[in-house]
Amino acid sequence: MNLSKEFKKLIGIAGLGWAFDAMDVGLLSFIMVALTKEWGLSSYQTGWLGSINLIGMAIGATIGGILADRIGRKPIFLYTLLLFGIATAGSALATGFAVMFVFRFLIGLGIGAELPVASTLVNEHAPKHMRGRAVVILESFWAVGWLLAALLAYFVIPNFSYGWRLALIIGGIPAIYAALIRKQVPESPVYLEIQKKEKQKRKNETINLFKHYKKETITLWTIWFVIAFSYYGMFLWLPSVLVGKGFTMIKSFEYVFIMTIAQLPGYFLSAYLVEKWGRKPVLATFLLGTAASAWLFGGSEQQAQLLLWGLLLSFFNLGAWGALYAYTPENYPAEIRGTGSGSAAGFGRIGSIIAPILVGILIANQVNYQIIFLIFTATIIIGVLVLWFIGKETKEVNIGL
Repeated sequence: MNLSKEFKKLIGIAGLGWAFDAMDVGLLSFIMVALTKEWGLSSYQTGWLGSINLIGMAIGATIGGILADRIGRKPIFLYTLLLFGIATAGSALATGFAVMFVFRFLIGLGIGAELPVASTLVNEHAPKHMRGRAVVILESFWAVGWLLAALLAYFVIPNFSYGWRLALIIGGIPAIYAALIRKQVPESPVYLEIQKKEKQKRKNETINLFKHYKKETITLWTIWFVIAFSYYGMFLWLPSVLVGKGFTMIKSFEYVFIMTIAQLPGYFLSAYLVEKWGRKPVLATFLLGTAASAWLFGGSEQQAQLLLWGLLLSFFNLGAWGALYAYTPENYPAEIRGTGSGSAAGFGRIGSIIAPILVGILIANQVNYQIIFLIFTATIIIGVLVLWFIGKETKEVNIGL
């Protein structure tokens, strides 16, 4: 498989930024445990700290997608990570809940806008025979970021008096560097072709999504909601859930790191299968695996069971994310691809906003963990049904004009 140096460079640069995005989201799950102890946060406050980040991501994804269609993929691709990096490093100076709340919103804006635009840009640069695989490979850098977050959490947060602040500074500064090197990334050839042909001005892309692409939009908005709801509800609270099941903070960080390792083979298998089976069957299979693993993890109490189902939860859930990022942009024509991808991601973030708050409320009311995870299982199954009966296969779709 011969790929140009330019495309390999694009994957590397985009993946670097993607890893730093993931590292921040991963750090938040560990920092929530540390801040609960240091600042005496309630479960409601902790839940909101996770959700405000996701509110920013929802707004960022929607606006970023629209701007990517208006002014190009490259500038949005560049500046969003810069915003994220500065805000992440700045959040290390937070003196209390309110200040951290504001910074988490700004961080979310940057991450939310960057992710769908980056996947669209890679999708539009990739050779047709490996479009899906290329985007899943890009998504696999998310696992690298989570592993870095788990390592920082384990070695830095418990061992320094201001460990969580140091971890945020470490996460923010390299992200600023990654944003600066993105100047070398070329603009999407598909976007440039649109500009040359001067397509008729679109009046309202969001309305067009439902008028001309109703089934595609319903499918994508549902799947994005389901997968974001389950992922952020489960993984942002994962260290806290393990502490709630009787493990120490350090031991919970260690277990989350082990579980995170399983994300990489999940991505790689998904990357292989999307070009063999197609997008729909891979996405459905990995979502069903996530649903089963979530139910079994929630009911586990023993160390061996928790590790087994936690590993499978990571494996299937992140593999599903990879397939979803490959599938999403292929549902729309080039002139509204950024808007379509961004709006789907933005709607999905509503689920990610609700989930951390809901989990916080349920934990505060002493609801059994198996019931909490059963909610995620049921939600995912609904998403699979919508995907299978309404969604279309996009493996052979021509994404050009």
